[in-house]
Amino acid sequence: MKKLLVLTGPQGSGNHMWSKIFALYPKAFGWRALLDEYWIGHDQEPFAEYWADPDKLKDFDWSRYDYFVTSISVPYMNNGEATIPKFKEFIRAVEDLGIKIEFAIIGRDQNIVKMQETRVRGEPTVDTAVAELKKLSGRMPHFLSYELLQLYRRAYLIQLNNILKFPVAHNDSRIDEILKEDANTKYFQPVEHYWVDDLAQHTSRKWQ
Repeated sequence: MKKLLVLTGPQGSGNHMWSKIFALYPKAFGWRALLDEYWIGHDQEPFAEYWADPDKLKDFDWSRYDYFVTSISVPYMNNGEATIPKFKEFIRAVEDLGIKIEFAIIGRDQNIVKMQETRVRGEPTVDTAVAELKKLSGRMPHFLSYELLQLYRRAYLIQLNNILKFPVAHNDSRIDEILKEDANTKYFQPVEHYWVDDLAQHTSRKWQ
């Protein structure tokens, strides 16, 4: 059975990075234009018009691949307006075509996501995203971690390949380039001292 994987999550939680990772596998249909550009607006994502009008999915050419990936944030910007994806309509349209649809919800540190959303969109929208994505819980979605990918890299991708039952190009040499810049870094500042540091240092030594 053909399978469509939906990458979704709060704005700013790593949609573009994950789209690049899943576009590496040559026998899966993904957002390959991102592999040549650092960033492209979501209005140019391959399934963008179908999120706006899921009924059009019947006109999409499903014959070329067995695996497909689409990316959509919650909310996403539609002509400058924050818009909630039409998940129910999209799911129904895909399943009516006999295609299996699964969801991979992407995550990133919530404090960073809130700061990023406020910086780019003027206010945080992560609570809206979490509330909407809870409605997908009955579909047993998978969860993808930005931080785990940065930390464990290929080992994490190998695990995802097994869990998702979806092809992941974990040996592709371009992974290092995609993960070269950890976008979390710019939000961190060193903490000179915290009160629990003294306790940790004390318990790490032999008691006198």
